[in-house]
Amino acid sequence: MEKNIPSILTSIKKLLGIAEEYQVYDADLIMHINSVFSILTQLGVGPADGFSIEDDDALWTDFIPEKSKIEFIKSYMHLKVKLLFDPPLASAVIECMNQQIKELEWRILVAADPSGEEENQNG
Repeated sequence: MEKNIPSILTSIKKLLGIAEEYQVYDADLIMHINSVFSILTQLGVGPADGFSIEDDDALWTDFIPEKSKIEFIKSYMHLKVKLLFDPPLASAVIECMNQQIKELEWRILVAADPSGEEENQNG
């Protein structure tokens, strides 16, 4: 594992408040992470033939090397996995997370647009 780049699984565990060495939920988290990678593939991000992880060896740069797009994807991955793995009890919090997910999906689509054209959203 590269020194300054955390693994995908490790960083998601940290965001969920799970210690890196606590591996009880790793299989569940890997399943949810891979589900989100399938969604990202459908959004046109990452390798065309898809991407998945099996353990804590996979790095964010293995999925998408463009550093400018990584932060959108990390935030998106965290929110989607959180809703799948440990959803909040309050419906207002769930709604807020869903709104953040929708915004990130739009931003990911804009960042992944192969035409490089940005649509003017102000009219």
